[in-house]
Amino acid sequence: MVRIKPASVPPFKILFIGDIVGDDGLRVVEKLLPDLLKEHEIDFCIANGENAHEGKGINEYIVRKLYKAGVNVITGGDHSFDKHLIFPYMQRDRHLLRPMNYPKGVAGFGFGLFDCPVRNTKVGVINIRGQAFFHNPIRCPFAAADIAIDELYKETRIIFVDFHAEASAEKYAMAYYLDGRVSALAGTHTHVQTADEKIFPQGMGYITDVGFTGPHDSVIGMDVIAATNRFLLQTPQKYMLGKGNPRLNGAIFTLNMNFDQKLNYGNTIQIERLNIGVELPAPEPITTTEEPKEKEAEIPESES
Repeated sequence: MVRIKPASVPPFKILFIGDIVGDDGLRVVEKLLPDLLKEHEIDFCIANGENAHEGKGINEYIVRKLYKAGVNVITGGDHSFDKHLIFPYMQRDRHLLRPMNYPKGVAGFGFGLFDCPVRNTKVGVINIRGQAFFHNPIRCPFAAADIAIDELYKETRIIFVDFHAEASAEKYAMAYYLDGRVSALAGTHTHVQTADEKIFPQGMGYITDVGFTGPHDSVIGMDVIAATNRFLLQTPQKYMLGKGNPRLNGAIFTLNMNFDQKLNYGNTIQIERLNIGVELPAPEPITTTEEPKEKEAEIPESES
């Protein structure tokens, strides 16, 4: 845990949940999140959901479940587009983000401004994807972040960035580039929680990767045998999710809400990593291949 002397005005707490993988990841969030929000007095919750549907992609049913559990904004990554049926929904739900540096015309939104009524505060969330080691080149994430920050600065200085990237070097470079301009930057994508949380010189909270939420007796969420055979046999293997040791990975970023000369408003004053195991009951037997037919996802009322 990294901490700076707390300010006199109550701080603002953001909980960020690492990549939710498969049904076990969703069930972990549903079981743990309500109590976490109360126990840590969380003001705003963000979760990366790009792997929530069968390990690749997301659907409206899962979005609905995450909102119900207490998530305010869902971010994404390179797998955000793996389930094409989500595209029409992505066009109308501004709380469901995907990396903003994809080409013009791609479905969805890359950043947003969200109300937090309990604190009378607006929160900006930016979702960007790295370039290094990805097969499909996309627009520069540094330039994309500049565009989003300039727009969000019109309304808030509380800005959180989910940087979905493979290379630690690219994440650190982005951190130095954004230090002093955003409240916090959390890395996602590798599914391995790092122990390098820190507060940068100008007050930005940072961690290279928050890890993933789901079955940890696995190879970053994937079945051990299938994943190992990809390396041993050098051939594609059927994608199967791992099982066992369900855990929630994430981090709590505590932000200063004072206006003073020593500590800027919106700066991070504390970071706490979370790595919480939980026992899950056996899943209910599946009697149909269709998802439960419920009403359309209720988009959180905090949208600006």
